[in-house]
Amino acid sequence: MFGLFSVIKHKGVLKCEKRVSALFAAFKHYLGEESSNSTHIKEVHSCPDTCSKCSGPENDQCEECKAGWTLHNNTCVDVDECGTELGICPTNSYCFNTEGSFKCRGCDPACVGCMGSGPARCRKCASGYTLTGSKCLDIDECSDRVLACHGLDEICTNTEGSFRCDCAEGFIHRDGVCVKKQQPGVQGKGLFEDIQDDEVEVLQQMMFGVVLCALATLAAKGDLVYTSVFMGAVAAMAGYWLSDRGDRLLDSFLKGR
Repeated sequence: MFGLFSVIKHKGVLKCEKRVSALFAAFKHYLGEESSNSTHIKEVHSCPDTCSKCSGPENDQCEECKAGWTLHNNTCVDVDECGTELGICPTNSYCFNTEGSFKCRGCDPACVGCMGSGPARCRKCASGYTLTGSKCLDIDECSDRVLACHGLDEICTNTEGSFRCDCAEGFIHRDGVCVKKQQPGVQGKGLFEDIQDDEVEVLQQMMFGVVLCALATLAAKGDLVYTSVFMGAVAAMAGYWLSDRGDRLLDSFLKGR
């Protein structure tokens, strides 16, 4: 009995091993097909960047090209849009070809319209520039041959394509002209601010003399009131001039102080 059990057990193990082997082989086969399919899909879609349809991964295996490229001997080559009506750019800019496309770049500041980069590709020179040889170059408005700044206190400074008028040192712009800069805390002097004290006294006496003359004229007409005022003014004037102060004032005035 034990011998029969052993045989049955042995046959069951063999059947189990066969089933496992069969399953493992089927799984390997499945993985192999998946890998093959993946490789096949990858190869079909591995076209060059310039191709939209191809028969292989090489550049000369293109069948159709992407926009900006054209097919030539099964190879996609770049289309130069700048040589066609496709490369139209705004005013004062030029067409610059790129791989599969183009860009519009601004002209040089010296140009009004251009055919390329730099002052040598201008169609026309901009204001402030002049054609020298084959290039549009800056005009030096501050040269001795051109009077750019008309003010006597202005200094001409040349800039690219233009110039500016700056005020000379010590001057500032005010209402479109250069005026002398006033130092802080310093104000213009009045008419009589430089007169010395003794000169002021002389002026006062001169005014007093004018008043005396007017009184004398009125007194000569016989007016007693004006005659009395005139006599008093003469006495006051005589007393002042006979004093020491009057002598000093007169001496200073005569010396031209």
